[in-house]
Amino acid sequence: MSLLIQSRHAFEVKSVATDDGHEQRRQIVSGRHMVDVSQPQFTWRAIIVGLLFGTILCFSNLWFGLQSGWISMMSLQSSLVGFAVFKALEHVLDVPFGPAENVVLQSTAVATATMPLAGGFVGILPALKLLEESESNGARTVLNFGQLCAWGLALTFFGVFFAIPLRRQTIIKEKLRFPSGTATAQMISVLHKRPDPTLVDEQLQAETTALNGVARDHGTFVRRRGIATAADNTSDNSQEDTDDEVQMDNISVDDVKWVTKLIILFVSFTMSGVYALLAHFFPIIAALPVFGRRASTVWAWNLMPSLSYAGQGIIMGLPTCIWMLVGSVVGWGILSPLAKNEGWAPGSVTDWKTGSRGWILWISLAVMIAESIISLGLVGTKELLLALGRLRVFYGKCKTSGSLLSQPPEEVTTPNTLGQSVDGDTNVPKTVRLVAEEDLDEVDPRFLVPAWVTWGGLFASTLLCMGIVKALFDIPMYDTLIAVVLALPLAVLGVRALGETDLNPVSGIGKVSQVVFAGIMPGNLVGNLVAGGIAEAGAQQAGDLMQDLKTGHLLNASPRAQFVAQMIGSVFSVFVTAGAYLLYNKVYPIPGPQFPVPTAQVWLDMARLVNGHPLPPHVWPFIAAFSILFALLPAIAVIVKNSGKEYFAFGPWTARTSTLLRWWPSGIAFAIGIYNTPNFTLMRVIGALSTAVVTEVVVSRHKHSGIRSDVLRGHDEAILRRKIAMLAIILASGFVLGEGTFSFFILLSQAF
Repeated sequence: MSLLIQSRHAFEVKSVATDDGHEQRRQIVSGRHMVDVSQPQFTWRAIIVGLLFGTILCFSNLWFGLQSGWISMMSLQSSLVGFAVFKALEHVLDVPFGPAENVVLQSTAVATATMPLAGGFVGILPALKLLEESESNGARTVLNFGQLCAWGLALTFFGVFFAIPLRRQTIIKEKLRFPSGTATAQMISVLHKRPDPTLVDEQLQAETTALNGVARDHGTFVRRRGIATAADNTSDNSQEDTDDEVQMDNISVDDVKWVTKLIILFVSFTMSGVYALLAHFFPIIAALPVFGRRASTVWAWNLMPSLSYAGQGIIMGLPTCIWMLVGSVVGWGILSPLAKNEGWAPGSVTDWKTGSRGWILWISLAVMIAESIISLGLVGTKELLLALGRLRVFYGKCKTSGSLLSQPPEEVTTPNTLGQSVDGDTNVPKTVRLVAEEDLDEVDPRFLVPAWVTWGGLFASTLLCMGIVKALFDIPMYDTLIAVVLALPLAVLGVRALGETDLNPVSGIGKVSQVVFAGIMPGNLVGNLVAGGIAEAGAQQAGDLMQDLKTGHLLNASPRAQFVAQMIGSVFSVFVTAGAYLLYNKVYPIPGPQFPVPTAQVWLDMARLVNGHPLPPHVWPFIAAFSILFALLPAIAVIVKNSGKEYFAFGPWTARTSTLLRWWPSGIAFAIGIYNTPNFTLMRVIGALSTAVVTEVVVSRHKHSGIRSDVLRGHDEAILRRKIAMLAIILASGFVLGEGTFSFFILLSQAF
């Protein structure tokens, strides 16, 4: 038996003797996505570097999470920094640092970096501290180091275990894009000088479709536009495609050198760090009254020239930042003065209890809940319809063909139209067993997480969560079990939304759980917050791992190695985040001027609302109006997306559907603009707008460079935009990491 490797799949070729004495060759697609065993998959050097860089990211995420509720995975940046570290050490390495190791490194770093959100350190735990004594009913609301670690371990595991079964459905069968995971795979492939894995996947799909097509049509081979299939790859090269469209597919993309990227990261990191030092010693520069003294002191409108928040805006993108700005203008420019002047919120504008900040927060909360529930409902409805469709197909096959289990694999004998040599003979017929395309994209079971580990781990982690929550908060174990069981389907919806839009609605998922538990544990605000935290943790951990698994899938990495890396990073980060959180509480009042922790206020207000606490005066009509508006918008967006129209006309204006959806109002962004003070939003908009302007200026100049055809000019422009976007993300990452890291060292100097 011989083994042929095409793209990333194994084709098993067997020789079979026939009745007429001729040897018949049988080619059977094995259905195995090839893991690259020529390079290390799991190494401790990758784990250690991932933990170190992930720790820096964790400190940064905790800083910004407590300030404004913003957390970033930083998977792209982890892969770049990891590559740079091992590139500098390559002369002393016995084994080169490969793409699969880089996948494991960034998986470890991401798991370590995102614990501040997954563990509730920037939301649930500060919200518990804010509970009044009468609201806690004697339950523990402040945790020491050991208790914080136990809480983190209670939330760490079940989301990770639950993500493993979702991989086959979302990544293998449905091939959801998971944009961040795909972008990270492209970055790693560029760093290691490998082909773009997304293009390889497209070619592979064409080859698979063609192979099945040959079997069914007895030699009829359909060529997809611009993609060379198996037959084309093995035929002679005398014939060349001359049209621009095909030539465009053969242009290699020369990316920016990794050294240039690293320099940009280092310079932006240093610049942002210098700002952090200046802001620490000269606090006045962190609140510039650019709109006038009264707007700054009374209405909280000032500019904080933080490069880190400009970087966040670059990462978020201009459409998101624009809708944040709209929310900020509506909330802080219209509703806040209205509530203050009408006497509905008579206290200081920035006071959460009596001021207009607390009053407009309810509108922000209403918008988040409305959009999240409708969006999750749409995703859930889609899932239900798909499941019913698959069930009808399965039932139809059973009805027409009897038991499917008794049917042999479909095999068709075909001429050797593929033109491929089978042990040197191209003329023999072969039998091809047809397989589903998704089966072709699965890896060998040796590289998968065993089922007993998945389900046994999910069972054990659920028991662990139940026991720890009972010990810490005296919540009945069956209530915690209900919280975990509820968190799992909500995590499925979150993963699907993440795969399609790159947005994981973890905040909305937590609010849904809070609504449900208001009926299960009425009047128990501690239990309500804990239940929301469990749901958020499950969705966050599952989403992070699915992004990483998408990266690994595109780069032929072992899912088992990534799973182990995620577990190591998560456990390590529990202790790191707990220690850092206590340091922040030791040096700064939390909540306080430096760290207002707006997400904690959102969690707490939601818990109070669903447990019967009254709303502030006159806020209800505004809640109703904005809820209806942002409940309708996601539904209309789905109608627009599924309309099949390429353009939409609005009077004299015409907009492409894709452009319209890109700029579609975002309820979450609008709500963030309301619950954050304007100084955070303004710098985000400045960062995003500056990047957009620079991009258009550079592209506009490039268009006049005289490229030989319109098609190639468009292709070259797309490459240029990709380069600018990548460099902008790296610049932004340096801005974010610089201030976050320097600020943490400032914290250490004050604590000790």
